[in-house]
Amino acid sequence: MSHDASVVAPAVPGQLNRQDTRTLALSALGGALEFYDFVVFVFFTKVLGHLFFPKDMPEWLSVVQVYGIFAAGYLARPLGGIIMAHFGDRSGRKKMFTLSVFLMALPTLCIGLLPTYAQIGALAPVLLLLMRVMQGAAIGGEMPGAWVFVAEHAPAGRAGFAVACLTSGITAGILMGSLVALGISSHFAPEEVTAWAWRLAFLLGGVFGFVAVWVRRWLSETPVFAALRAERQLSETMPLKEVLSGHLHGILLTVLVTWVLTAAVVVLILMTPTIVQTSFHLDPVTASHGNLLASLMLTLGCLASGVVVDRLGRARGLLLGCIGLCGSALALYADLRTGGQHFYALYALAGLFTGVIGIIPSVMVAAFPPAIRYSGISFSYNVAYAVFGAITPPSIAYAAAHFGSMAPAYYVAATAVLGVLVAIYLLAGRRRYYER
Repeated sequence: MSHDASVVAPAVPGQLNRQDTRTLALSALGGALEFYDFVVFVFFTKVLGHLFFPKDMPEWLSVVQVYGIFAAGYLARPLGGIIMAHFGDRSGRKKMFTLSVFLMALPTLCIGLLPTYAQIGALAPVLLLLMRVMQGAAIGGEMPGAWVFVAEHAPAGRAGFAVACLTSGITAGILMGSLVALGISSHFAPEEVTAWAWRLAFLLGGVFGFVAVWVRRWLSETPVFAALRAERQLSETMPLKEVLSGHLHGILLTVLVTWVLTAAVVVLILMTPTIVQTSFHLDPVTASHGNLLASLMLTLGCLASGVVVDRLGRARGLLLGCIGLCGSALALYADLRTGGQHFYALYALAGLFTGVIGIIPSVMVAAFPPAIRYSGISFSYNVAYAVFGAITPPSIAYAAAHFGSMAPAYYVAATAVLGVLVAIYLLAGRRRYYER
């Protein structure tokens, strides 16, 4: 099967009708609830380190161990993503869009019920690892499927905003996790959190997940997939085989922008609350308040990035966003190194520019033709996230402890520069886009 590509200037945005708005809202809500389940783990890193590993283990090592289990979720993403994407390209986007959230809710609920190391010994971290792997398999199908689903539902010229809205909703899941973590740390004494209150975050996440399953029952199949099926233009071979044989350029492009996305989210949003406590000795409440503010600004930044994409194009939006990401990450950590007098303001700014992740899915969607789009994005994105997501938490935790407190910022800045180079490449007209 051949797929023609064309270079397309930013289209004149169409209007989002009532059905489009409903689809976006329900998709974003479901994504927020599911992503809460995936990320709430990291907000309780120190508690999980104490509970699921021997008490005589050095604190920094137990934190690295828990980050390793957190990272294992990323390693499981490719398998889950590839399987779900295959059926998403052959049987329909909606079915996989609903299945992924169910597969996330179950292990999240189970984590809230797990016995600790003091109760069952070495089996405790093994069970925690198993639940995290199940979460990873589910999120591997969720993210690419969600982006494809809303992009193919969006009217012409509004795909950038639609995808950014969904990404904003997903980042709201991080905000929800931050709120729940702050609420638990504020309303319970530290010993109560360690004894039992941490479980509330995961039990609540399980309930959230099952609510998301119910919400997605009201969504319809995408018009693009319905047209492909009606016109018998679905991939005639295994979609992944076609991706690997004829779309290496799209794979490479997706891998590179995924690296930028991984660094921004994992380091600045998920890891920084713990880093500011262990490396810069901020108190937990200040760290939580800062993360809450940064997560809110991230959600708003994603929405703003969607407007930029539809008005200026993917490449220009990526260029501006990555420049801001680089500068804000360096400024945040430089301030922390000198005492953190401007911690809230600079963390908010870093969160805003982390909103560049709202642009990155638009680049991915345009990198592959519709018939194999789900498989192309899922394979490239999940393999990249598995590699970069798995090595980033333990590497950053170790580097910050042994090689200097600015290490996390330098890593984010380096990937942001990579994003700038990708944007320049796209602006040079070297990449031909696939539209709806």
